[in-house]
Amino acid sequence: MIIYGKQLFLHVLEKYPNKLIKVQLAKKCDQKLFSKITRACSDVSLVDNMKAQALCHGGNHQGFIAHIENLQFARFEDVKKDAFIIILQGITDVGNIGAIIRTAYVFGADAIIISGIKNIQLESLIRTSSGAIFEIPIVLYSNTLDLINELKQVGFTLYGADMNGENVRGFEFNSKKALMMGSEGDGIPAKVKSKLDHIVSIHMARQFDSLNVGAATAILCDRIVNG
Repeated sequence: MIIYGKQLFLHVLEKYPNKLIKVQLAKKCDQKLFSKITRACSDVSLVDNMKAQALCHGGNHQGFIAHIENLQFARFEDVKKDAFIIILQGITDVGNIGAIIRTAYVFGADAIIISGIKNIQLESLIRTSSGAIFEIPIVLYSNTLDLINELKQVGFTLYGADMNGENVRGFEFNSKKALMMGSEGDGIPAKVKSKLDHIVSIHMARQFDSLNVGAATAILCDRIVNG
């Protein structure tokens, strides 16, 4: 698995140096940083920009490319005992998911479950989450209705976000909770929504179609954590 970009590379170098298998630099860096890189990884080399662009498929590598251990999805069994989970139902845009991963981490969510889809590229999520994906378990669970049943069996109260739900301001959430966010195009499917315990919404001073799902998740997480 390849990562690239200075911020992401430095995050891995600082917090997860044991994951580095091979480092390729497309430009010289200062001696202090280079020494730190060589201490963390024995396979360090310089490459020209053409090869760097090919490795990153044209992405903005900023001179830093690393081959790391493959990242794996967490198992559902590993998050059953958690207290705060965010469920992303049918969301496929890796930019939105990456932003939500960052939000989930900073607001103290214990895990994220991506449901309603069969697969998603973890390599892309590493970049869009700016490395936050290393800090929080990500579970892939394709059947959302089965997921709901599993979560209820282990004591979760399930909350869904919808424009026509109850105003989230002042809403009291149970201690063991899962917040479901739907895709921007379709929201949460009616069949899934009917299985949830509560539907909540964000009160807006001016009417508009909807908030971006990443922004909406951040607001709801703030309400859950800070009231």
